[in-house]
Amino acid sequence: MSLPDKIFEIGKRRGFFWQSYEIYGGVAGFYDLGPYGILLKNNIICEWKRHFILPHQEMIVEIEAPIIGPEAVYKASGHIESFTDPIVSCTSCHRIYRADHLIEEKLGVKAEGKSPKELTEIIRNNDLRCPYCGGVLGEVSLFNLLFKTQIGPYTGDVGYFRPELAQGMFLSFKRVFTTMRERLPLGIAQIGRVGRNEISPRQGMLRLREFTIMEIEFFFDPEDPGAEDALKKVYDKKLRILTEDAKRMGEREPKIFTIKEALETGLIKTPWLAYWMYVSQEFLYSLGIPYENQYFEEKLPEERAHYSKQTFDQLVKTERWGWIEVSGHAYRGDYDLSRHSIYSKEDLSIFKQYQTPHIEKSLKIMINKAAVGKAFKSESEDVISALNSLDPKELKETLEKNGFITIKGKKITKEMVNMVEEEEKITGKRFIPHVVEPSFGVERLLYVVMEYSLKQKEDRYILSLKPSLSPVKVAVFPLVNDEKIEALAKSIYESLKMSGFMALYDDSGSIGRRYARADEIGVPFAVTVDYQSLEDSTITIRFRDTWEQKRLKIDELTEALKNLLEAKNIYSEIK
Repeated sequence: MSLPDKIFEIGKRRGFFWQSYEIYGGVAGFYDLGPYGILLKNNIICEWKRHFILPHQEMIVEIEAPIIGPEAVYKASGHIESFTDPIVSCTSCHRIYRADHLIEEKLGVKAEGKSPKELTEIIRNNDLRCPYCGGVLGEVSLFNLLFKTQIGPYTGDVGYFRPELAQGMFLSFKRVFTTMRERLPLGIAQIGRVGRNEISPRQGMLRLREFTIMEIEFFFDPEDPGAEDALKKVYDKKLRILTEDAKRMGEREPKIFTIKEALETGLIKTPWLAYWMYVSQEFLYSLGIPYENQYFEEKLPEERAHYSKQTFDQLVKTERWGWIEVSGHAYRGDYDLSRHSIYSKEDLSIFKQYQTPHIEKSLKIMINKAAVGKAFKSESEDVISALNSLDPKELKETLEKNGFITIKGKKITKEMVNMVEEEEKITGKRFIPHVVEPSFGVERLLYVVMEYSLKQKEDRYILSLKPSLSPVKVAVFPLVNDEKIEALAKSIYESLKMSGFMALYDDSGSIGRRYARADEIGVPFAVTVDYQSLEDSTITIRFRDTWEQKRLKIDELTEALKNLLEAKNIYSEIK
């Protein structure tokens, strides 16, 4: 059995994950997380918070927004117009495929970002057929991935299941900014469910129609990002990057850049994007992904989302599917806040106070309304409005050169307009913050963590998770079915629960089978109670990865486990 097949087999048999709606035959793109899967997922989320939120609490806060949004939000965000994937259907069996993925699988060439016309030509020129029946494929078209619903009964308002978490953070920005005492930079984090109506989801947990995202929208002043202190710590740190230029030249191997090099050469366009890419690299390393098995791929302009100025996908190497994306890092500029400001007619800009005010001279248009009214009568209001929309400097130059200007077919003379130079004390300015966004898919990470953790030892499989990620921290086993031994084992189990450990108690089957079950679940430590325990109040603690066993006093167990879970090496302390 291949490693991916074994992961899915263990995932189902040991209660990590399985296809949803199983008794009805299942539905592609939906998976349930079982008892141990949800614990592992929660621990991955905690690890993410330990890297992204806890060390940066002075500038990152967490919110929770609704999963359903009104149509106006997704018109403003551009998703109704642009959140699409190319589809193609078989003219014989009518099965539907995602066109770019089909081309990449059959021809081994990159097709992401190509237009429907280009994809159709590739299919025709290479005589690609339906993988199921061999039928002729039709024309490629675009399919919107938003899940559509209705808010309210009968003819209620149109709504959409959010395809990302970002819009909730953008809509809440002004209120959070005020709450956090109007300081930039400001990060708004959110963890929650999203939905994307994928065309033909496959690859199990790697491509889902409903899944969980961990995301930060990080707002900053583009003229003064305020990243100096953060960058000082990471300037010399290294990132593996496959650049846009390298991709265009046909290269596929990433190169190593220091963060300083990447910023000074313009490879990464803004410092906060570089900083969060580094944090993301370290986060994946903490999950057990070696540096050499992860890198960042810069997306070409045609591959980027409609809101992005620059995007890097963070890729991880997997056994069956090769390099897969686990996170996206986008520089969204001021796209989102600007769009929502226009569509909602709410001012989402913020005011930046200058340290030293300065004087600015400016031209003002002063219109002689009486002269305009006498000349144009009922049309004078339209003429005045048109004059006010002109650039004062250009208007002055035209009047001085020609003596008049023509607007809407009307001749405006110097007598109708005066140009006045005014001085104004400028204490600051309003601007729309820019945004960088690190975004992670949790279920993909869950699969990747399991793949990198699953080891085979002799005839057994061990889910060798980092202890802080393990769904269950300690298992308690009575060695044999004996009332006194079982009573002591249960009392130890209850004590561990009361001390805050996620623990399990198992007295079913041989001790070897119980160890094997615990190893597959990823339990790092197993406590065995035996006859000697009754005599001297000691137990055996077994280490999952080495199968080594040590004897330990029962009253020392809680402290020893706490130290072990904090990665302190106390093996020598256990007698």
